[in-house]
Amino acid sequence: MTWIAIVALAVIAFGIGFLISGEGRRVWTLLASALVFALAGYAWQGSPDLAASPKQAEREVMPTSDAMIDARRAFYNVEGIPPSRYVVIADGFSRRGQHADAAGMLRNGVSENPEDGEAWLALALALAEHSHGQVTPPVGYAFDRARRASQGNPAPYYFRGIIAMRSGALGEAREYWAQGLAEADENAKGREFVTQQLERLDGVIGVLGERAPQIAPQAPARP
Repeated sequence: MTWIAIVALAVIAFGIGFLISGEGRRVWTLLASALVFALAGYAWQGSPDLAASPKQAEREVMPTSDAMIDARRAFYNVEGIPPSRYVVIADGFSRRGQHADAAGMLRNGVSENPEDGEAWLALALALAEHSHGQVTPPVGYAFDRARRASQGNPAPYYFRGIIAMRSGALGEAREYWAQGLAEADENAKGREFVTQQLERLDGVIGVLGERAPQIAPQAPARP
């Protein structure tokens, strides 16, 4: 019930703001994307029944905050099997904002084990942060390799959508999340979570009157 109240109030607030903002539609789009991103991290890591902390909420919208790293881990966490040492060390760099160092460590990891989907995804995120959210060719390639090495896991599509959302491209983010669910195994870790976030994103898009573009993400590149 708490989540219903949170989302309902948020949608109402953004709806009213959009109606009175006139030419400020772009501002409201970015605010809406930030809201959904924060809700995503809060749903995964937070306790909806506890009072929120403004400082913590600000940390959650950072792609390499503890919450986001833990969220990535939750998609891949298999009991008794920790991530590779390269991922562990790179996460330490990412938490300190040393994204280039994190990427360098992760390149070593995927070189040693090209089938490590989590390492490829962590590399994509580190490169994206290093490029200030720009999806450069190396970022796109790392996401493609993460998808190929994580068949049935919605994580690469989910976090690719997060990158799109950071630029205010809510429709593009929706397409990635929807495709991730379409390709995810029935019992995949994080499937229910992504489903919930897609529903909330649809609510925000509905308030803004946007239509998600009917352009599916590009197929993974072949080496």
